[in-house]
Order: sequence, then C-alpha cells, then structure tokens
Amino acid sequence: MRTYETDRIFLRKIRVEDINERFMNWFEDEELMKFYTNSKKTITKEVLLQNIEQGEVNHNSFTYGIFYKDSGDCIGTIKVGPINFNHKISDLVVLLGDKSYHGKGLAVEAIELGNKLAFEEHDIRKLFGGMYASNLSSIKAYTRAGWIIEGRLKGHYLVEGKAEDRILVGCFNPKCFTNAEIDDARYQDTK
Repeated sequence: MRTYETDRIFLRKIRVEDINERFMNWFEDEELMKFYTNSKKTITKEVLLQNIEQGEVNHNSFTYGIFYKDSGDCIGTIKVGPINFNHKISDLVVLLGDKSYHGKGLAVEAIELGNKLAFEEHDIRKLFGGMYASNLSSIKAYTRAGWIIEGRLKGHYLVEGKAEDRILVGCFNPKCFTNAEIDDARYQDTK
C-alpha cells in the first residue's frame, strides 16, 4: 500500500496493538457514539477485532487508523466497506475518536485521504454514506472533503421518539465520472 498522508496525519491499516484502552474508550463516549452507530450495541475489543478480521478475510471491508504525525497517536479510524465488487461502490466511515483533535480540520483531511485510498487501493468508483440531518459537523466535514449531498430520506431515523431525516452523501472517483455527471447527481432541494 502506498503512503496516504498530509502534513499532519497519515493512514495505515489498524493493528491489534493500536486498539488499547484509550482507543476503546471512544466507544463508551455517548456524545461521540450518538451518530456513529445505528445498532446501539456495546462495542467490545473482541467484537471490534472480530469485525476487522472478518472484513480482511472476506476482502470486502478494511479498517485503517488515522495517526497524528507529531505524536504518533492513533486519533481515529476509517473503514472502507463493505465493498460491493459488482458495482465497485463502498461506504467510507470516519471516526475521529480522540476529541482533543476535534475542531482542527483533521476529519476533512482524513476523509480526503480515505477518498484517495478507496479509489486507488480498492478501485472504488463511488463512495456513499448517510448521516443524521442533525449531525452538521459530519455533513460539513464530508462535503468539505469533496463529497456531495445526493438526497434526503424523510423521517428515516427515530431519535428520542421524533422522526429525523437521513442525508445521503456520495463521492465520485474522477476517473469514472465527469464533472457534469457529478453536478447532475447533486441534490436539488425543492422546498
């Protein structure tokens, strides 16, 4: 794998030794996990390692650590997958787990690196994802990293008994799509 880095961060496949107590504490932080998972299941080290290993064995899901260059600390993760090889599409999930690095633009850098990694290493045509409409920081990070809003699923989630929309986002591999095709995919809110 080629190196994916900026002046401040780099990506590499996650290793067992990266998943320490500090890392696992991210999954116990209610504020951090509020938007991270729909399952609301407890994420243990064993379950996490099993999921990472299963993705590797199946060759359809790959987890990378986001590392801060100055300290060498793992500050988050990027998961490419599950990959649909028939259509060459994949989700790209970013978790900037270490809150001391929030608000510094690092999520945008990480997503940009994740885009490149997915397109170059895994030959993905299109990345896609969805997020709670109230998760403005994620929506901003992804769109600043080259993603576009493709649509909205009205009332998709139930949050504390109230319906909330799901914002659909996508990122297109420029070797597979023209600028006109990408512009055409952009959601036009007609409210």
